[in-house]
Amino acid sequence: MIRATYDTNTLASGTTISQGPISFVIDAWINDEVEMITSEPLINELTRTLSKPYFTTRLTLEQTQSFIKLVRERATIVPITTPIPNIATHPEDNIVLATAESGNASYIVTGDYGLQNLIEFKDVHIVNARNFNEILQKDKTGKRG
Repeated sequence: MIRATYDTNTLASGTTISQGPISFVIDAWINDEVEMITSEPLINELTRTLSKPYFTTRLTLEQTQSFIKLVRERATIVPITTPIPNIATHPEDNIVLATAESGNASYIVTGDYGLQNLIEFKDVHIVNARNFNEILQKDKTGKRG
């Protein structure tokens, strides 16, 4: 099974988008096609993000709590065991890199262009939701590249 760290922006977007690449990668995780690797700092960031006005006007408190509960129950929560790098353009993105490395993820799925521009961190490929969805489709058909 593919192991991937979903950045907070991917998860948060997945709460309000019901079709397209972000929806597909969220569904892949929920349907156990992807093992999502996360950490407590990323769950805390997701909780803060979902409490912002953009999301509170689109989601009920119950929907938000339910999604956070889903992440806690269905994701693999890893302790950050590797040094947090200082290479991302935004300091909070370094936690995403450290989470992926600590959890032996193969991919980081993010909408953050600064992270995407890194392309790869150690052995972790950094992709957007559209590219990750294509990778998942190839994996399903056995056409790994």
